[in-house]
Amino acid sequence: MKKTRVLLADDHKIVLEGLRSLLEPEFEIVGAVEDGRALVAEAKRLSPEVVVADISMPGLNGIDAAKQIRKIDAHIKIVFLTMHADVSYAVSAFEAGASGFVLKHSAPQELITALREAVQGRTYVTPMIAGDLIGSYQKGSLQQGELKAALSPRQRRSCSFWRRGNPLRRPPPC
Repeated sequence: MKKTRVLLADDHKIVLEGLRSLLEPEFEIVGAVEDGRALVAEAKRLSPEVVVADISMPGLNGIDAAKQIRKIDAHIKIVFLTMHADVSYAVSAFEAGASGFVLKHSAPQELITALREAVQGRTYVTPMIAGDLIGSYQKGSLQQGELKAALSPRQRRSCSFWRRGNPLRRPPPC
């Protein structure tokens, strides 16, 4: 049986190695990168079936990288694995073409489930935020997501830098 080809992207080497160990029994890991620009380049070069990407990465954030990947090949599935539990991140991820959104606080099996769902052409949202995400769509209260979409890539990188420098404080709405 042919294994699904997966490209990994996270700015922490230890996370990449952990993901490789977790996923290799079922998936073929074709590459691992540590920034968004490398992710776009490797997605173009390697043509994976699925990308597992973090949102906060240097150079180019995961959401902007996903938008570029979708322009290169709309068939590549993208599953975000992130620490960002705020619904506005999930909204931005799905607007960028994501097939899945999983929190790093989730059980490892949840990522495998999300990948399986993506391969089958379905969408997966971590149960930790699924209710809030649906509620946001029902209420039409996606102001933070709309604000984030209006920010330039430079502004988003600046927000990412601010968050990394102040891990104990709540980041601005960007």
